[in-house]
Amino acid sequence: MQTSERPLSPHLQIYRWQLTSTLSIAHRATGIALSVGTLLLTWWLIAAATGPEAYAQVQGFMSSWIGILLLIGWSFSLFYHLCNGIRHLVWDTGHGLDIKTVYQSGWTVVVASVALTLLAWGAALAQMGRG
Repeated sequence: MQTSERPLSPHLQIYRWQLTSTLSIAHRATGIALSVGTLLLTWWLIAAATGPEAYAQVQGFMSSWIGILLLIGWSFSLFYHLCNGIRHLVWDTGHGLDIKTVYQSGWTVVVASVALTLLAWGAALAQMGRG
């Protein structure tokens, strides 16, 4: 018998990324990001309860460029995880499982997540400007 030189499973050299697999991985990643973000929120709450010095230290970090980047990422993770979770709840009812609708709802999740993140940050910045 002659052995074949072809790979038995898809390798990274020939694998084409699909929206469905990307969104699935992103859902898991945003779940992890939400856990890490919750640690930041806990740090902020403990600092607020501890006193003005501790609170000022946390506020200083959160208002730095890396703190703002983490907060924006946490906000996006929250909205993405929420929107994709709603998508999965719709799937649980047996609706939207054809490939065309799966891709449409996937892109809707991405656009809605970005839009909600921008809307939330726009509202927050507008509120800060009024203060």
